[in-house]
Amino acid sequence: MRPGRDKLRAEGSDLEDLDAAEKEQALDPHVAGYFISMDTSTGKGSYVEPDGEFDRDMDYIPDRIVRDPSATSDRPLWPVEAARYRLIVARACPWANRSIIVRRLLGLEDAISIGYCGPTHDERSWRFDLDPGGVDPVLGIERLQQAYLKRFPDYSRGITVPAIVEIASGKVVTNDFPQITHDLATEWTRFHRTGAPDLWPEEVRDEMETIMRRIFTEVNNGVYRCGFAGTQEAYEAAYDRLFTALDWLEERLATRRFLMGDSITEADVRLFTTLARFDAVYHGHFKCNRNKLVEMPVLWAYARDLFQTPGFGETIDFVQIKKHYYVVQSDINPTGIVPKGPDTDGWLTPHGREELGGRPFGDGAPPSPER
Repeated sequence: MRPGRDKLRAEGSDLEDLDAAEKEQALDPHVAGYFISMDTSTGKGSYVEPDGEFDRDMDYIPDRIVRDPSATSDRPLWPVEAARYRLIVARACPWANRSIIVRRLLGLEDAISIGYCGPTHDERSWRFDLDPGGVDPVLGIERLQQAYLKRFPDYSRGITVPAIVEIASGKVVTNDFPQITHDLATEWTRFHRTGAPDLWPEEVRDEMETIMRRIFTEVNNGVYRCGFAGTQEAYEAAYDRLFTALDWLEERLATRRFLMGDSITEADVRLFTTLARFDAVYHGHFKCNRNKLVEMPVLWAYARDLFQTPGFGETIDFVQIKKHYYVVQSDINPTGIVPKGPDTDGWLTPHGREELGGRPFGDGAPPSPER
């Protein structure tokens, strides 16, 4: 059964309008603790919503890391400090992938370290099974769950990535994925690299939040509503909504290089992590099969443009992505067989989007090669 929905998230966020839309959606499908049911003899979970439409709960740990923790806020506030925190992610997860990209784009590698979980998890937690001995070298833990329970001993919700952990105490600070990337962009500016892009430009912020709201509801979460639908009716409704939104994006991006104009913003980061997984996972595994991404010419060129932009493509690991979905979501893929394809060489072919003008980093510059 689903864990109890205790209210961990406070009201009054800087992203209140966006989060309100996101909070309409059930527990993050990339964490232990979100299963609709669990076979304890095999450790395999059920992801499909038996009553029909998949619903995502967006109640996360409400804490924020900000430049002025003394400010009045309905949320617990922590101070921005270099080397105090560790960002925990999994390359397989699209929500965590956002924070990996934003950290790279902004040049925050020296300010906040990063730890990688492997692509699969059991009913308890994501694990550090990519590290020697299966232990995170900084936190000294085998499971992300340990950081959650160290702060909340009775924590019953999903052990989600991304999460930020305070290194000294070993306690989780927040797992609020949309707020994490927003705060990296707006609160950690003292540690941004020279030439870092403005991912939340003031002049288009209102329109951008509207665009991101639709992308989240219809695309980022839309693929899950297709994949986790428990009835034919729910699936077909989700399918129609998804491709209506993708058609809208094809039209919008036909005349502009990036979602908000001539340079990248967080809106592009949020769309990219879904597009990068579309043909490898969502087209077949989630039955989002009206078109492949490679059959949508504008979106395919746009996705390649971003993939070839420093900070994006190097964060994508197609092997881990496929292993996560096809192995962990065993009620959708009971054999556990991971597809050999598709061929990913096309991601490096010319995209031709330069003809639309603009520069990915505006007046700034790309990040240095990944360290």
